[in-house]
Amino acid sequence: MRQPFVQNGAPKYNGERSSLSGWFGTPQGAYVLGWELAQFDSAVDDVFGFRAVQVGLPEVDFLRQNRIPFRFSLALEPGAGVAADPLQLPLASQSVDLVALPHVLEFHPNPHEVLREAERVLMPEGQIVISGFNTASLWRLRQIFTARDGGAPWDARFIGLLRLRDWLRVLGFELNGGKFGCYAPPFRQKVWLDRFAFMEKAGARWWPLLGGIYVVRAVKRVHAMRLVTPAWRVERARRRALAPVSQRSHKNHHGG
Repeated sequence: MRQPFVQNGAPKYNGERSSLSGWFGTPQGAYVLGWELAQFDSAVDDVFGFRAVQVGLPEVDFLRQNRIPFRFSLALEPGAGVAADPLQLPLASQSVDLVALPHVLEFHPNPHEVLREAERVLMPEGQIVISGFNTASLWRLRQIFTARDGGAPWDARFIGLLRLRDWLRVLGFELNGGKFGCYAPPFRQKVWLDRFAFMEKAGARWWPLLGGIYVVRAVKRVHAMRLVTPAWRVERARRRALAPVSQRSHKNHHGG
């Protein structure tokens, strides 16, 4: 079984996100993080370009399997490559090829605006990878029966995948990959999580939409550019192709 990336001794910083990074050091959090990292590894492996940014959770490298040369983390917590608020990314519009948002939307008071800002900095056809807690799961049920001050992740604002898909669609994104996972009940003890490990394969087969966590990938579509630019190129290519033909036919006519 994959070892937790963040150990129990991980530094704890002020703010909501730091409580999540601390939770990743618990058996329950390590169970989630191990699955999530595997999904991010798969999702970012075939994304290419020049710049990739991970927003939030700088102590965990969710871009570790990506081969884009310039990768960096951006967050308000210590340890980030760039200190900035997700609502005001210090990046030029259309300057990034890949954006990773691990649980950023659930822990921010303005998740839709965070998503809009990510769309702004993404290049056309750029990719975004998002992880979140599934609202149709045992994890959401556990959250309902947990006090709001119960700490991470129960103090997050879970966002359903259908709602997230609608947000993405409005901003011009198109889902092109995704997976649910973590079907075991949200036990705190590792021994119980291990005993219910059989639910991973069973859940993926029999109730695939009820996993505790989802990781999805979407591509930024800019339809106007896709329609106009190729037409302009085709017209220019057509003129170049026709010019020599008309000259040859003109010479042949006089030669005859």
